Amino acid sequence: MQKGNIGVTTENIFPVIKKFLYSDHEIFLREIVSNAIDATQKLKTLYEKGEFKGELGDLKVTVTLKDDAIVVSDNGIGLTIEEIDRYINQIALSGATDFLEKYKDTANSIIGHFGLGFYSAFMVSKRVEIVTKSYKDDSKAVKWSCDGSPEYEITEAERDGRGTDIIMYIDDDSKEFLEESRISSILNKYCKFLPVSIAFGKKKEWKDGKQVDTEEDNIINDTTPLWTRKPSELKDEDYKKFYRDLYPMSDEPLFWIHLNVDFPFHLTGVLYFPKIKSNIDMQRNKIQLYCNQVYVTDEVEGIVPDFLTLMHGVIDSPDIPLNVSRSYLQSDANVKKISGYISKKVSDRLQSIFKNDRKEFEDKWNDLKIFINYGMLTEEDFYDKANKYALLLDTEGKLYTYEEYKTLVSAEQTDKDGNVIYLYANNKNKEYPFIEAATAKGYNVLLMDGQLDVALVSLLERKFEKTRFTRVDSDTVERLIVKEEQKASELKNSERDILTGVFQSRMPQMEKKEFYVQVQAMGEEAAPMMITQAEYMRRMKEMAAIQSGMSFYGDMPDMFNVILNENHPLIKRVLSEAESNCADKLSPIDGEMESLEARRKELYDARKDKKDDEIPQSEKDELESIEQKITKAKSDKEAILAEYAVADSCVNQLVDITLLQNNMLTGEALNKFVKRSIELMK
Repeated sequence: MQKGNIGVTTENIFPVIKKFLYSDHEIFLREIVSNAIDATQKLKTLYEKGEFKGELGDLKVTVTLKDDAIVVSDNGIGLTIEEIDRYINQIALSGATDFLEKYKDTANSIIGHFGLGFYSAFMVSKRVEIVTKSYKDDSKAVKWSCDGSPEYEITEAERDGRGTDIIMYIDDDSKEFLEESRISSILNKYCKFLPVSIAFGKKKEWKDGKQVDTEEDNIINDTTPLWTRKPSELKDEDYKKFYRDLYPMSDEPLFWIHLNVDFPFHLTGVLYFPKIKSNIDMQRNKIQLYCNQVYVTDEVEGIVPDFLTLMHGVIDSPDIPLNVSRSYLQSDANVKKISGYISKKVSDRLQSIFKNDRKEFEDKWNDLKIFINYGMLTEEDFYDKANKYALLLDTEGKLYTYEEYKTLVSAEQTDKDGNVIYLYANNKNKEYPFIEAATAKGYNVLLMDGQLDVALVSLLERKFEKTRFTRVDSDTVERLIVKEEQKASELKNSERDILTGVFQSRMPQMEKKEFYVQVQAMGEEAAPMMITQAEYMRRMKEMAAIQSGMSFYGDMPDMFNVILNENHPLIKRVLSEAESNCADKLSPIDGEMESLEARRKELYDARKDKKDDEIPQSEKDELESIEQKITKAKSDKEAILAEYAVADSCVNQLVDITLLQNNMLTGEALNKFVKRSIELMK
C-alpha cells in the first residue's frame, strides 16, 4: 500500500474545483469519457507502429450505473503505478490566491489550462477510484483512491486485462447523475460522435407488454460521422439524413458545404443553409463545435462571424482547444483563421451556385437572402464578395444583380441632380396604388419586404454612388423623382388656407398618428387626395424597431402628409363651395387679418437693424397684441371651416376613401363611411 498527498501547492484543490466548475458540472462525464477514448486511441497508435504486439480485442468504452456510482471503463493502454504518480498525483498550480484571481470568471479555463479533466469527477463525487492495468508486459493492476481531500491511497488490485475503470461514488447533492435518463442525455450531447464505440446499458425490446434488456450493448455514438468521411463517398440523401438527425423538426436545408482543410490548420465539418422563417434570433447557435469529435459548445456567436451563426451544422478542429472558455475561443488566433476560412467558403459556395445554376439560385433567393444580406450588413469583406451575386427583386417578380438593376433604371429614374432613384415598396398590397402610379409613369419598383431590408436600404445608399432609395408611397408620383423644377401652385394663399382648413378638420384623431394637410398641383389625371409618409422619419422609426439606441425615433408618432391635388375637379369643387358658403363669415376675418399682417410687417421693418433695447416698449406691446389677434383670427377661421366641413359629404367621402386606401379606416368611422356611400348612390 502507498499513501501520500497530491502534489499541489493550493492546499485544497477540491473545493475550488467544486466551486468554480459547478455551473458546468455535467461536463465531468465528457472529461472522463474523453480520457477513456484517448487511452483507447493511444493503444491503436502503438499497435499500428508495432510497439504493441498483443491483441486489440473489442475496443470500446463502457459507461455503467451502479447503486451509488458511475463507472467508466476502457481497455486502452492503462496506467502503471509510476504513471499514476506522474499524471494523477501531481497538479502544477502556483498558489491559491493567483489561481482564484486568474480563473474567477470562467469554469472551463481551469480544466483546460491545468489538465484537470480527471479531477472534474470530484465536482459530483465524494470518492473516486481508479482501477487500472497497463498494456506493458508484467504490469500489475493497481487501485488509486481519494475522498476529495489531498490525501490518496494506492493499493494492489485485481483486473482482467489491460485498461482503466474510473469509479465515481456520487455525492448526495448530485444524485441526479445516478438517473439513467440524465446520463443518457449527457452522453448524447457530448459523446454521440466520439471515434470509439461507447456502450451505455443494453438495447431494449418489448416482451410480454414491457421493455426488457437484451444481451446486445447499447452503443450510443456514431464513430464515423458524416463530416469525417470523404465527400466523394456521400450522396445528397446522406447529407439530408445527417441534417435530420441533428435537427429533427427542421425543414430540408437549402444547400450545404463540406469543409475539409489540412493547412494552415485542421478543419472538417458540414455547414447547412437552413430555411429561416420569421425570427432570426431563434435560428442562432445551431452550429455545433467539436474538437476531435468531442462536443465543445453550440454558442458560436463571437467565435464565427455574426451572420454565420444563422447556419446549422458541425465544425470540428483539433486546433480549437477543448477545455477552454468561450472568451478564450474568441481571441484564439487559430479560431480567427478558421472563422475567416469558413466565411470565404460560404461566399465561394454561393458564388459557385449563382454562376453555374442561376435559376436554382433565384428559386431559393427568398430563403438565401437572409444569410447574404445579414453577411453584407455585418462583414465588410463579405459585402465585397457578395455584392456580385446578391439580388434585388422587383414588384413584378423579376430578379437582378446590383449591376443589372442600375443599368435597368438609370435612364428613366435619374433626377435633375444626377441621382439614380431606386423606388421600393415594403408591402405590395398596401402600397399597390402607389406602385401602380409609378409603373404607369415608366418606373420600376423594388419589393423590399424582408426582415433586414430596412437596414439594407441604408447600407446600399452608402455603397452606391449618387443613389437614393425612396419608398414609393413617400410622396406623390410627380415628386418621387424630380426631373425638373416643380410647377408653382396657381392658388392664392387664402384659397390654400380654405382647403387645408376644411380637410385638416376632418382628419381623424388617432393614437401616435399625426396628419399634415398640404396642397400641390398634381394634374387633373392624378388622384384628388392621397396620404404619404416622409421617407426619413418612417425609415428612422423602422430602424428603431430593429436597432438599439434609436428608441427616440420609435417613441415618436407616425407623421403623414395628406396631399390635396388642387388640379382635380373634386378639390376645385370643394374649394368653390366652401368659399361660397363661408364667404359672409370669412370676409370680415380675412379683411381683419390682411390689415393685421400689413401692420405686423411695418413693425418688423421698423425694428430692422435695431438692438432690442432700441425698440420702444410701445412697439413691442403692439406687436405682441397683433400676434395674439392674428392667432385668434386664424382659430376663428379654422372653426368656421370645420363647422362647414362637417356637413360636406364630398369632403368626408374623400377623407374616408383616402384613409380606407391606407388601411386607416376602422370601427365607427368605417361604418359611417359605408352608410354615407349607400346614401350617395340613391
